[in-house]
Amino acid sequence: MEELIISSGTKEEKYAELYKQIKSVVEDETDIIANMANVVAMIHETFGFWWTGFYRVTNNELLVLGPFQGPLACTRIKKGRGVCGTAWNENHTLIVPDVDQFPGHIACSSLSKSEIVVPIHDTDNNVKAVLDIDSEKLNTFDMIDKLWLEKIVNLL
Repeated sequence: MEELIISSGTKEEKYAELYKQIKSVVEDETDIIANMANVVAMIHETFGFWWTGFYRVTNNELLVLGPFQGPLACTRIKKGRGVCGTAWNENHTLIVPDVDQFPGHIACSSLSKSEIVVPIHDTDNNVKAVLDIDSEKLNTFDMIDKLWLEKIVNLL
C-alpha cells in the first residue's frame, strides 16, 4: 500500500488526486467496513476536517455509527433527525453552512459549525449509509465538496 500523498493545490485539485488514490485503495477490497475506514482516514488526513465518518442504515430505522476520525460521536440517529437523518430521509446530499440554523440539528459537539452529509446508495437507489463531515468553521462546504464526495462514495 502506498502512502497517502496529496500535493498542495486548490480544493478541486486535492479532491481529484484523492479520488484517484481512494479508487486504487477500494477497487480490490470487498469489505465495506474496511473501505469505509480507509476512505474516512484519507479524506480526514487530506482536508483536516473536524469530524469525518460514516453512519450505516440499520433495519431501515436507524443510522448507526461506523468508521470515523475525530472526537466522540453520536452513536444512533433516527431517520429524519438532524442533518444525517434528514439527508437519509430526503435521499440527497445536504450542505449546512451553519448548523445552528438547521432545525433539529443534533449537536454531538458544540465545536461543529458547518456540515455536509452525502448518502450512499445500493444498486436499487436505497440509502445504505451516509458520509458525514463536520467543520469547526462556518461555510466550509460548497458544490465542489458535494461533487467530489458524491463521486467518492459512489466508489463504495
